[in-house]
Amino acid sequence: MRTTVDIPDSIYRRLKSEAALRGCSVKELVLRGVEAELDGPKDKRERKAVRLPLIHSKRPGQLHLTNRMINEILFP
Repeated sequence: MRTTVDIPDSIYRRLKSEAALRGCSVKELVLRGVEAELDGPKDKRERKAVRLPLIHSKRPGQLHLTNRMINEILFP
């Protein structure tokens, strides 16, 4: 499909220069960028396990923490 996109001159000059450095056409570089944007950030695809701190309580089920205490636990 053919479409028209208005790209500011300064950005187009950078785009054209980058395409030349990579040895590809402006069209190829734009398509790579569009595909990368549609695929989403790598963070969404590569999920990593998160380890949360274990907080012991003298009275299970009743834990009163202030924001300061939480920050001290998370960022020692």
